[in-house]
Amino acid sequence: MAYETIKYEVADQILTITLNRPDKLNAFNAQMQAELIDAFDAADKDDNVRAIIVTGAGRGFCAGADLSSGANTFDRDARRGPVKRLASGAVDYSDPQVRDGGGQVTLRIFKCLKPVIAAVNGPAVGIGVTMQLAMDIRIASDAARFGFVFSQRGIVPEAASSWFLPRIVGISQALEWCYSGRVFPAQEALAGRLVSKVVAPDDLLPTARALAKEFAAKTAPVSVALIRQMMWRMMGADDPMEAHKVDSRGIYARGRSDDVKEGVVSFLEKRPAQFKNKVSSDMPDYFPWWTERDYK
Repeated sequence: MAYETIKYEVADQILTITLNRPDKLNAFNAQMQAELIDAFDAADKDDNVRAIIVTGAGRGFCAGADLSSGANTFDRDARRGPVKRLASGAVDYSDPQVRDGGGQVTLRIFKCLKPVIAAVNGPAVGIGVTMQLAMDIRIASDAARFGFVFSQRGIVPEAASSWFLPRIVGISQALEWCYSGRVFPAQEALAGRLVSKVVAPDDLLPTARALAKEFAAKTAPVSVALIRQMMWRMMGADDPMEAHKVDSRGIYARGRSDDVKEGVVSFLEKRPAQFKNKVSSDMPDYFPWWTERDYK
């Protein structure tokens, strides 16, 4: 896919995805949705990509949904045509046309097999902040601003943020930000644990790249892919036994791999490890271990 609303640049095994509608403060639209999903698909297939950074062009990260359609911006029937109806006349919520576009992006990021870092360079509101919640680490410039503004627009949080946000910042903080819908500065985001670090604007991308390089430099790509999915998926588990089941499969499968033999021998020989297993071809046969559900 040729990208128009994002930039896709790989250097030193780090993919930088730049939201690229600077004249619109990188406002999110259907084209950006499709391009982001395609970009994460491409990244998972590319063994040269070891980590991903997402940032924004110009002075904003993402100003939220593109509101150029005015009052009909969030009216699916008006913009796409009527959704399916049941015999009773009620909405058929299984119609794919009902699905939230931002949620399709965050679910794709959630399934990603590479570490994902948000480098938040400026305003990030609505989908501009909720898309970050499925990313692993958020670093903010001190020029960044955040806002879960849905209550002030008469809608509700989207992009699966009702699942992600309370798990990241706690239920009370999540509700305070979503009830008020106010825009708040980077230091408040740091205090509320939405971001892990606030840096000067000129230090933002270097800080993100240094972290990405650390993830890639001495690690086994397949191990990193599994770690990411194990941590995210187990946030919804109802008992530690579920984690034990997954851990046991991972230890068994990886314990027999060439990567683990290399990891142990290189440590004993006091030399850098040369991991050969690839995410594209060497994920263990139990992956994915969860049950994928069709959208209903």
